[in-house]
Amino acid sequence: MGKYEDLAKKIVDNVGGSDNINSLTHCITRLRFKLKDENKAKDEVLKNTDGVVTVMKSGGQYQVVIGNHVPDVYADVQSVAGISGESEDAAKSDGNIFNRLIDILSGCFQPFLGALAAAGMIKGLNALLVFLGTLGWFNYTVTSGNYLMLNAIGDAIFMFMPVVLGFTAAKKFGLNPMVGIVVGAAMCYPTVQGTALQAAFTEAAGANAAAPYSLFGLPAYERFFGIPWVGANYTSSVVPVIFIIAFAAQIQKLAKKIIPTVVQNFVVPFLVLLIALPIGFLVIGPVISILTDLLSAGFQALMAFSPALYGVVLGFFWQVLVIFGLHWSIVPLAIMQVTMNGSSMILTGTFGASFAQTAVVLAMYFKLKDKNLKALCPPAIISGLFGVTEPAIYGITLPKKTPFVFSMIAGAVSGLFLMINQVTAFTSGGLGIFGIFNYISPDGNARGMWISLIAIGIAGVVGFGLTMAFWKDKTVVADQELPENAAKIRKEVVTSPLEGQLMPLDTASDQAFAQGILGRGVVIHPTKGEVVAPFDGTVMTMFPTKHAIGLVSDHGMELLIHIGMDTVQLNGNFFENHVKQGDKVKRGDKLVSFDIQEIRNAGYSVETPVIVTNSADYLDIVESDKKEINDNDELLTAVL
Repeated sequence: MGKYEDLAKKIVDNVGGSDNINSLTHCITRLRFKLKDENKAKDEVLKNTDGVVTVMKSGGQYQVVIGNHVPDVYADVQSVAGISGESEDAAKSDGNIFNRLIDILSGCFQPFLGALAAAGMIKGLNALLVFLGTLGWFNYTVTSGNYLMLNAIGDAIFMFMPVVLGFTAAKKFGLNPMVGIVVGAAMCYPTVQGTALQAAFTEAAGANAAAPYSLFGLPAYERFFGIPWVGANYTSSVVPVIFIIAFAAQIQKLAKKIIPTVVQNFVVPFLVLLIALPIGFLVIGPVISILTDLLSAGFQALMAFSPALYGVVLGFFWQVLVIFGLHWSIVPLAIMQVTMNGSSMILTGTFGASFAQTAVVLAMYFKLKDKNLKALCPPAIISGLFGVTEPAIYGITLPKKTPFVFSMIAGAVSGLFLMINQVTAFTSGGLGIFGIFNYISPDGNARGMWISLIAIGIAGVVGFGLTMAFWKDKTVVADQELPENAAKIRKEVVTSPLEGQLMPLDTASDQAFAQGILGRGVVIHPTKGEVVAPFDGTVMTMFPTKHAIGLVSDHGMELLIHIGMDTVQLNGNFFENHVKQGDKVKRGDKLVSFDIQEIRNAGYSVETPVIVTNSADYLDIVESDKKEINDNDELLTAVL
């Protein structure tokens, strides 16, 4: 068991327990659960769990966003839940066809994203060295042994993509993974490739001889037991192997039902390979190849119609697609084009989006006054520079809304610039700053790299500039000068903002308060409809509905006073505020008046939690032991 055992236990408990888990995978930042019943999962508890950024539901998956250390958390969750991460139910998904397709694609590609990124970076490094060689820095050419070695290392995963996908897709669909590897390897076998079949026929029949057979209107150069055989090129292909594996999984399931257990170990794989691969080569492969070619042609047609429009739309919406996992509908097409054609522009317009997001967070760092949120910015910036933006999105920009929109605008501007300059990727996998090497051609032409660097600058300047110029953090106060004796303060006393009956926090009817998720404090059942300032400080937040007020003291304590339960639905009726956001207040100043009887007549409770929302900054929060309390009586003592 690793160091995230406690977090893993909380996650498993709050997704409904191990019995509620069908399968589990992870990507760069997220645990991706397939749950039997998502209603058993406690979304809000998970969102407020230390170590969890947020929770998302998309593509038939229950996604728990963790951050860059997700592999370690994943391992501990597997151990706690007693699961291997592999399940024959893994490919089952609730929801529509589109959700199921996204789930399948993400489940097949996520397990090897790290290796794919590493290979892409090696290919990019190799191209960079060729470029530097053309400048005369040293002798490095595409015919040198150094180049050949690095090219083999970086290119292997792309050339034998069907083998890798054969393994991951087999795990996704519940097929024997070793059989999946054999399926992928067979698709890479040299003599069954379309070019090899055509070359053999041409050698025998002559260069001008027409193909003797046809299937689906395509030329076929061989027959398999009388059936015309279209020899497509599957080496480096992406999508056909996934569909063949899906078909093979169904053959395996049927074979297990009819083959005696004692011989299943070898007879079932025998039947699977004997049935699935010929049908894959004869029918599934050609059909899927045609469809994927049409889809790629559609993207190419849109780009040809208006590269600028394509770049703007994709750059603007890319981070939104990432949030919902819908980027997996596009990524495989880009990988396919790179592996088959050696280049692709499908994802070019998205390159600046992660840097736009990162620049926005950098600007927010300079403007945030909430030290807890501010502390999240540096790691999110570092993560964003390496192409992983989920911590920035979920933890910082999306909750604030406007900065997230600024990042979308900056992504659109950079996408426009990249597409009008026709920047082309010659490899895939490099993320973030390493992605610039994707745009160096194999012969060392670095034009695309220089343009991508300019695009990074554009995304950064636009995102940073918009945030600095137009965003204000309205939920926090402006900078304050602490008193000279601030360093000597060892405790802070909060007087009661209300008169009434004092109760422990765990008696609150709202479980978010009762469980201390929002912080430590007490509940007051008021007998007088008046809230006064419990310390000298500033009004941090005055909700438009006037039912809640956030304060920060001159010494940094953050306090939430929430008048009543569900009283937000009153839309401010029966409440009157006497201060506004940003006002300085002194202890005892009147903040809000409210009509207790009218609120009760409307069907709402007036129980009022008083919460120290930054409780973690204190060693202890000591509550008063009084049963009845008056305003200005000591209510809480925070120990520093």
